[in-house]
Amino acid sequence: MSPPAAPFPPLQIPPAERPGREEQDSTTTQDAVADDPATTAAPLRPAISRSRTMTTTAEIDSTITKPGSVRINVTGAFIVDPDTATPKNGRGSPTTHHETSDIRLPNHTAVVSHIAVDIGGSLIKLVYFSREVDQTDPGGRVTFQTFETDRIDDCVEFMRDLRDRQAKLTGSRPSDLAVMATGGGAYKFYDKIRDALGVDVSREDEMECLIIGLDFFITEIHREVFTYSETEPMHFVGPREAIYPYLLVNIGSGVSMLKVTGPRAFERVGGTSLGGGTLWGLLSLLTGARTFDEMLEQAGRGDNTHVDMLVGDIYGQDYSKIGLKSTTIASSFGRVFKMKKDAEEAAAAHGHQVNGQAAILPRGPGFTDGDIARSLLYAVSNNIGQIALLQSQIHNLSDIYFGGSFIRGHRQTMNTLSYAIKFWSKGSKQAYFLRHEGYLGAVGAFLKRQPKNWGRRGSLDHSLDELQEWRKQRAKEEAASASQATVD
Repeated sequence: MSPPAAPFPPLQIPPAERPGREEQDSTTTQDAVADDPATTAAPLRPAISRSRTMTTTAEIDSTITKPGSVRINVTGAFIVDPDTATPKNGRGSPTTHHETSDIRLPNHTAVVSHIAVDIGGSLIKLVYFSREVDQTDPGGRVTFQTFETDRIDDCVEFMRDLRDRQAKLTGSRPSDLAVMATGGGAYKFYDKIRDALGVDVSREDEMECLIIGLDFFITEIHREVFTYSETEPMHFVGPREAIYPYLLVNIGSGVSMLKVTGPRAFERVGGTSLGGGTLWGLLSLLTGARTFDEMLEQAGRGDNTHVDMLVGDIYGQDYSKIGLKSTTIASSFGRVFKMKKDAEEAAAAHGHQVNGQAAILPRGPGFTDGDIARSLLYAVSNNIGQIALLQSQIHNLSDIYFGGSFIRGHRQTMNTLSYAIKFWSKGSKQAYFLRHEGYLGAVGAFLKRQPKNWGRRGSLDHSLDELQEWRKQRAKEEAASASQATVD
């Protein structure tokens, strides 16, 4: 059975703001800035206090030079307010969606010469860096954009536009642009991207990129990671260094669950084929919605109790002996069979012959597309939440991070996942969410272009010696722990 579908308040994302002085990390390393001539050529002018900044499409291209030559300075990084002036697909394609929550890097002024794409079964996630036009406010921003995978040609055309404009504005060769690609589509569409753009395309491991991206968000970006509850829809968790071990539940078309014990130290411990693609596919068959966002919007208006069978439908009350409320979902879509049977009986009573064909169930008097959408959303989310909880118990992990484009910042999805973890663990496990949850792989691929140990805490990489030393130390600790357990 699924936990109760608890009520929840509207999701309110607090306005983005620069981290206060007390939030700045006093351990910021200066070598990332010192090694970058563009950041030391002249003193930075004081930043103008304003809530949002503007970037033009042309400015994107002027920054794409010198592949792999910079370290990104993330000092003071913050998420900007939604900005409708941020570059979008010039054709205005309905299959393209620009994420307005760009990440502002006020202290990084060097150029970045590559873009990254994570090509999944349903969506393409694209990440690139652009400098700000207003030079009185130095730095730039990391920008996020999505395309539907079956519109891969639109995405390739967008990348071609970036390549061509940067070559025209900077006088550089088109081949100076590099594309970092991950996900299954990095292999499926490798030839298409390489041949269309005529640039270097680097294919990166999908799971490794997910971990690199998540580690970056957890350790570097203010107001990125948050918890969700009925009483406090968004409670932000600040950047921190002690993050291992944890469980990553990445929900894309399917679901992968990764146990992460250290930098690039992970294993896939489970998953399920019932993910975002399942919801998208079934709702395409059952409702009139044609995009994932339309389906989520329908779910927001629906009432799952019109199609789900609840504990109260069976017992007429709570089943308090085993802790089940009357509102607990006993059977997803469990009411539909009875409604179908009633419809067939009503048709027969009016002299209509069914002839073994399923009677068409009425919308409106029976249930709506929104009711179906919400019921299926709860079914898929509850299933993922319960499997995640079981994996966390098997591997003794308390922190569970949910990522992937299935979530989309959708409050019902987050509420269901968070409530399921809390309900089944009796509060012993914590679910975490991210404002850029769908871009973990793309950001990880983007970061892999950089030299080692960039940023404040070397969040991308460790040298081989450091990594091997860390693994040796962990092995010693585990051996000591096992020995002590034997003695006890």
